[in-house]
Formats: sequence, C-alpha cells, structure tokens
Amino acid sequence: MTRLGPFVLVLVVALGCGDKPAARAPDNRDNPPIQTELERRRDAACESLAPRLTDCAIADARATMSPDELAKLDLEKTAPVHTQKFLESCKAQTLSSRQVRVYEVCQREESDCEPLIACLDNASPQRP
Repeated sequence: MTRLGPFVLVLVVALGCGDKPAARAPDNRDNPPIQTELERRRDAACESLAPRLTDCAIADARATMSPDELAKLDLEKTAPVHTQKFLESCKAQTLSSRQVRVYEVCQREESDCEPLIACLDNASPQRP
C-alpha cells in the first residue's frame, strides 16, 4: 500500500477549488439555503466519500504505524472529527459538473483505497 499518511486522505478531495456561499431566498432569512442540482450532487458525493476516505486513512495508519503511534492518534475520537472536517471542506467547494461527476464515478466504481484515491486525483481542476 502506498504510504498516504494518517488522515491525509481526508484532505484529498479538498482540491483548492474555492468557496462559494449558498444562495438564500431573498425575503426570508429563516429559509434554508437554496441549492442547485450540482450542489446537491456534490454534497451527496461528499457524504459518501467522507467515511470511505477516513476508513482508508485508518487502514493506512494501521498498516504503516507502530502500535505506539496508533495509540497517540486515538482513532476512536479523532476519526469522526476528521470525517466531519473533511465533509465540511468538501461541501464548501465550488466544483464544476465534471469534478462532481468524477466524485460520483469514483465513489461508485472504486472499492479499494488506492484506486479510489487515484480516481479522485482526476477531479483536480483542468488547466486551459
């Protein structure tokens, strides 16, 4: 297994695509944000990927770290925190339809960690 580093995977999908606040209904501040179809798809993909990427990070940590190093990580407490932070970061991204599609395809098609991570690399912004 390629050394991915503990919990580095939770940052894999946060590819520096920028943040964009969700649109709100114009007259009522109590209304929840209005999401586009693309934002709903992005959020669904993020929800699906977050626990899988955390599981991959944990598997990598167990395969590459000593028992003492693992004990310091306190996975029972830190894993859910890192999953939530990843989820927040992932949902805050402004992604193109191509990038969202990459997330959807990767989470559906790749069952193992290394191919999943390699697949998600395809979501990097394309250069003109």
